[in-house]
Amino acid sequence: MGEGGLLAIFIVIQRVAELVIARRNTARLQSEGGAEFGRTHYPLIVLFHAAWIAGLWIYGRDHDVSRIGLAIFVVLQLLRVWTIATLGHRWTTRIVVMPGLPRVTGGPYRFLRHPNYAIVAAEIAVVPLALGLPLFALVAFLANAAVLAIRIRAEDAALAGA
Repeated sequence: MGEGGLLAIFIVIQRVAELVIARRNTARLQSEGGAEFGRTHYPLIVLFHAAWIAGLWIYGRDHDVSRIGLAIFVVLQLLRVWTIATLGHRWTTRIVVMPGLPRVTGGPYRFLRHPNYAIVAAEIAVVPLALGLPLFALVAFLANAAVLAIRIRAEDAALAGA
């Protein structure tokens, strides 16, 4: 196993930790009256991310990691932490809207409407590129864009109705 395998393992550990936090936050939000939206497309998101990680492992585990690509990945992770911290207990992998709470407009949300999705989109392309897998990066980026089109439409509709 090379550097690519270590990077894939890091991403798996990170995603599992995020899922634990997201599950806890989702339960808390729902117990406080939050309503979930977009349930039907959520399995598609999970499937896409699982396939992306599996692809990183299958095609990139023996590859070296570009130092520039790794640096970009690290910056993206710092932005991810900033985004999650800005949302606090409202951050989840699902769309849960709390009636009566204002939309978050601080942190990275001052600059982008959906910063987490922009970070993930960049990450979906950067990691395979850092492993020297440009075709994988392109296919994954386009597939993610299709999934995000569904996701963002559902989230915007949920927020507009709140």
